[in-house]
Amino acid sequence: MIAIGGAIGVGLFLGAGGRLATAGPSLILSYAVCGIAAFFVMRALGELVLHRAVAGSFVEYAREFIGPWAGFASGWLYWLNWAMTGIAEITAVAIYMHKWFPGLPQWITALIALVVLVAINMLSVKLFGELEFWFSVIKVTAIVVFLVTGIGLVIGHADIGGTTASVTNTLGHGGLFPAGFGVALMTLQAVIFAYSAIELVGIAAGETKDPQKIMPRAINGVVYRIAIFYVGSVLLLTMLLPWDHYTGTESPFVTVFSALGIPAVGDIMNAVVLTAALSSCNSGLYSTGRILRSLAQKGEAPAITGRMNSRHVPYGGILFTAGAYVLGVVLNYTVPKDAFDIAIAIASLGVVSTWATLIICQMRLRQKALRGEIERPSYRMPGAPYTGWLTLAFLALVVGQMAFSSGEAERIAFWSIPGLVLVLFLGWRFVKSRQPVGPAREQLVSVD
Repeated sequence: MIAIGGAIGVGLFLGAGGRLATAGPSLILSYAVCGIAAFFVMRALGELVLHRAVAGSFVEYAREFIGPWAGFASGWLYWLNWAMTGIAEITAVAIYMHKWFPGLPQWITALIALVVLVAINMLSVKLFGELEFWFSVIKVTAIVVFLVTGIGLVIGHADIGGTTASVTNTLGHGGLFPAGFGVALMTLQAVIFAYSAIELVGIAAGETKDPQKIMPRAINGVVYRIAIFYVGSVLLLTMLLPWDHYTGTESPFVTVFSALGIPAVGDIMNAVVLTAALSSCNSGLYSTGRILRSLAQKGEAPAITGRMNSRHVPYGGILFTAGAYVLGVVLNYTVPKDAFDIAIAIASLGVVSTWATLIICQMRLRQKALRGEIERPSYRMPGAPYTGWLTLAFLALVVGQMAFSSGEAERIAFWSIPGLVLVLFLGWRFVKSRQPVGPAREQLVSVD
């Protein structure tokens, strides 16, 4: 439920509206293709978790199967992912609140959301888990209700704001690619972002009883449910209203229910998507707190990020990430219209790097097993190594197409890659120069 809660956030509840308005029904294919890639990533993660369940998740796997530098780089790229995702989430909160308080500046609601979420995360792991479970229940219930209601509206050919709900709406307004195949291709980056957070299953494994039994079921459940929720929801949205009825200024779910004209339904759905944004951001604070602590234990992050309080909350890492979220408040003050797109474009780089790391680690695990160095778990990535190579090629395509995107945010994200590589390289050199060598290092490793 934590993984579902993290993944079902603004990517679907807000981002789908703008992407439908841009690319039309081809967004269905984008979600389906990215869903297949997510499936293989999750199966790779499952194999790694059953090899060794650890709170540091893929950071520890990268360190074991690729090298210490990979653990450092993947950890900080994952942090970048969630730092930018959190900014997108609190921006979405501000956008949703605008429906009820149109005169309230975005940055104020973003700041209030940040303060509330940090307070929740600082209390206890148990409280976080309980809240996140119920947040997820609300979101999943809302989507199920939407799917059931939407199917009923389509079957009944209901009138929605002067438009008849029908299967013909999907292809009857310019076909599958009304804006062209190239525009459809450009949506992959945003859709990859929408699927982010599914890897939270691996991070939660380190705090889970009997992961060998629980994790395979959890991973399979997350993949299938998210695929149905995402692809099914987008397909249904195109049937309920023509694609050009949606906008990026409000949730497409709110657009549909508001067009029905039923009092308060639009407001109820807006409250649900508001909960979704808060929940996903909450998951980000949780996961980065654990990842930063894992890095700090190796001397690869500021020492304060490794500190834990008496309630087993890594408060140092949580506060460190919250400091980055303050940038989201600044963005909402300076460029409120562009804050969301800029955040998800940069966050997508972190998602791609995390997914690629998991695939490469699984490939290395398989190679070691073939050499007889370790025992390969029975829960395995299907079609390996070919599916691994195909997934890596797809992720490379997603990053490459950002350079040719018509959106300024995507191009900014792409051309920031050399800067990120340089910062990570210098950061690793600095960390390595401060690490003890010889007997002192061996003693440190044994203590860890």
